[in-house]
Amino acid sequence: MNSASKPVKLLNAAVIVASLGYFVDIYDLLLFGIIRIKSLTSLGVSADKIDSVGMWLINIQMIGMLIGGIIWGVLGDKRGRLSVLFGSILLYSVANVANGMIGGENAIFWYMVWRFIAGLGLAGELGAGITLVSEVLPKEKRGIGTMIVASVGISGAVAAYFVSEYFGDNWRICYYIGGGLGLALLILRISVVESGMFNNIKQSSVSRGNYFKFFTSKERFFRYLKCIMIGLPTWYVVGILMTFSNAFAEKMGVQGPINPGKAIMICYAALTFGDLASGYLSQIMRSRKKVLYIFYTLVLISVVLYFNLYGASVQLFYTVCGVMGFSVGFWAIFVTVAAEQFGTNLRATAATTVPNYARGMLPVISLMFGGLQTAGLSYLQSGLATGVICIVLAFGFAYSMEETFGKDLDYVEE
Repeated sequence: MNSASKPVKLLNAAVIVASLGYFVDIYDLLLFGIIRIKSLTSLGVSADKIDSVGMWLINIQMIGMLIGGIIWGVLGDKRGRLSVLFGSILLYSVANVANGMIGGENAIFWYMVWRFIAGLGLAGELGAGITLVSEVLPKEKRGIGTMIVASVGISGAVAAYFVSEYFGDNWRICYYIGGGLGLALLILRISVVESGMFNNIKQSSVSRGNYFKFFTSKERFFRYLKCIMIGLPTWYVVGILMTFSNAFAEKMGVQGPINPGKAIMICYAALTFGDLASGYLSQIMRSRKKVLYIFYTLVLISVVLYFNLYGASVQLFYTVCGVMGFSVGFWAIFVTVAAEQFGTNLRATAATTVPNYARGMLPVISLMFGGLQTAGLSYLQSGLATGVICIVLAFGFAYSMEETFGKDLDYVEE
């Protein structure tokens, strides 16, 4: 009996495992940003180079995710959602254990190598999990299921922060815990069954996981591009404003030092509630697009607030970080839209590559941020301008998308 023929409960094995897998995924993904300063200092990086080396490491991790997204996405449509779900967990778990073991003269080189490999692994879990959940749940429960996956998963960033705080300067243990959690999660794989929709097309002659099909049709290519671009504000906020919150706060004269790890934790704690709110609103409003419009507006308001925190207290600065985190809590909607836009034979490829291209846009956003400074804008002005550009682009692409709420997903792309 396959998953399609069983009465489907909302909290089934696929939803639970995908949620826990994304929890570990986010823990590992955000861990470097949280322990960036203490780990690089421990490895002998001078204070004046920590930001530049940190940016290199973040970008290399994101490039790994970009490449991994394509590999895992194609495998998800060719070999199945489960093979990607658990294969990706295994790879990033091993990489994070290795991250905790680096040291010596070439420590930074190996840090880059293992963050790249971790990025490759981290690229697969979310897309495979969302695809599986979208296909095993009935369409009226689909949005709730993906909301649960995203909300549980996002809380992994909060866990990463508290683990890092508990172990203090023992940042290596934080990596060991992340790797151990992922390896432990693999034990649960015995209870998860493959998507019935995938099993149905596996027996047919239809082309599956052909990545180039996104580029053989103008309409399909723009559908794909729109899915990527609507996620821009999230990684602008997390990758620029939160990761380098200490530098922004210093330039605005905030009354005390800001810990980027704490800013990321607060942002993601609020983002968890944002994901719950956006998922619930989507069910109430019966629309994905309207919810995106609401949250983009909230992002714009919170970004303006952030850049007007001159002389603010530390507490107020962290509060605005929380407001901003809530405002980018549309990640569940974003990934669900990517899964709903494409047929079963390309769905895993789309749902896996889209969030990783969105994450992989961080180097481009970083270049824009740096380029605007080179062009003559100040650090703060370029940060604000970069955000406005990201939000406007996301809003425009979302406006031109097809509404996918309640869409029947049992079809293939010709």
